[in-house]
Amino acid sequence: MNENLISHNTSLPSIDIIIVNWNSGSLLLSCIQSIIKYHANLVSSVIIVDNASIDSSLLAIDSLECLPFSLQVIRNQDNQGFGAACNQGANQSDSDFILFLNPDTRLFERSLSDPLSYIQDPNNQSVGIVGIQLLDEHSIVARSCARFPSPFGFLAHAIGLDKIFPSLGHFMTEWIHDSTRQVDQVIGAFFFLRRSLFEQLKGFDERFFVYYEEVDFSYRAKKVGWQTIYLADSQAFHSGGGTTNKVKARRLFYVLRSRLLYADKHFSPVGFSLIFLEALLLEPLSRSGLAVARHSWPALKETWQGYVMLWRWLPQWLFKGVTR
Repeated sequence: MNENLISHNTSLPSIDIIIVNWNSGSLLLSCIQSIIKYHANLVSSVIIVDNASIDSSLLAIDSLECLPFSLQVIRNQDNQGFGAACNQGANQSDSDFILFLNPDTRLFERSLSDPLSYIQDPNNQSVGIVGIQLLDEHSIVARSCARFPSPFGFLAHAIGLDKIFPSLGHFMTEWIHDSTRQVDQVIGAFFFLRRSLFEQLKGFDERFFVYYEEVDFSYRAKKVGWQTIYLADSQAFHSGGGTTNKVKARRLFYVLRSRLLYADKHFSPVGFSLIFLEALLLEPLSRSGLAVARHSWPALKETWQGYVMLWRWLPQWLFKGVTR
C-alpha cells in the first residue's frame, strides 16, 4: 500500500471524507473540486482509496496543490472491493464523523453542513447514519432509500411483482423522496455517519466485495439501536451507475453474489434456501425472457455471462468458504 500525503491542514474540522476510486476518469477530480468549493472549512481530510485503477483518474489528483485540507491517496495493487477499501480509508481517519462518498458525486453548498448540524443536534443522539437527496443530470431526485431486504421482497423483484406493487420490493420507488424521515437504509454513494458507530460495528463486512455492504451495515446499526435518517432539504449530484456501467455482466455477478451472502448471513435457513433457488433458477429465466421480449441481445449475453461467473464461484463458496 502506497500513501501519498499531498497537503495537510492543521486546523481539523470534524469530517473526513473517504472516496473509493476505480477507473472513474474525470469524475474523481470533479468530486474533489466540489469539496474544495463548498466545504473546505468543514473537512479535515479527504482519503482516496484507489482499487488498482488503470485509467488516468489519479493523475489530476496528484497535481493538486495548496489544498485547504489533507489529501491522502492509498494505492492498492489489486482491487480490494468496495467495503474493504472503505475500511482501509476509515482506518486512516481520526475525525468524529465520516462521509463515504462515491467519485461520481458532486457536493453542493449545504451537502455537508446540513447532515452535520442534524446529527449534532442533542435531540438526534440516536441517529447514526444520514443521507441526503441525490439529483441526476436532469435534476431529478433519485429514489435512493431502501427497505431492508426480505425473502419475499427478493422474490417479488425476481418475478417483476415489485413493478406492479412497488412497496413489495427492496427499493422505496413508490416514495418521491420529498420529505425528511427515518428509513432503513440510504444509498452508499453518500453515507454520512458517526465514527463511534463505525468502530462499534467494526466497519463494513468485507465479505461483500461490492453491493449490499451498506445494507448489511445499516441493518446491524439498527439492531444495536441506531437510526438512519434521510434529509430531503440537502442535496448533492450523483450520476448513478458509476464505473460499474462499464462491466455490466460482472456487476450482475456481484449483485447476485452479494444477495446470496446477505441472505445467508441474515435470513433463516428456509429464507436463504428460497433466495438460493430464486437467484439460481428463477431469475436467470425471467431476465432472459425480458431481454428476448425487448430484442435486447446484448442484455441477454450479459445476463448469461454474469450467471456463468456466479455458477463458477458457487462451489468455492459452498465448499471452501471463499467469497472473493
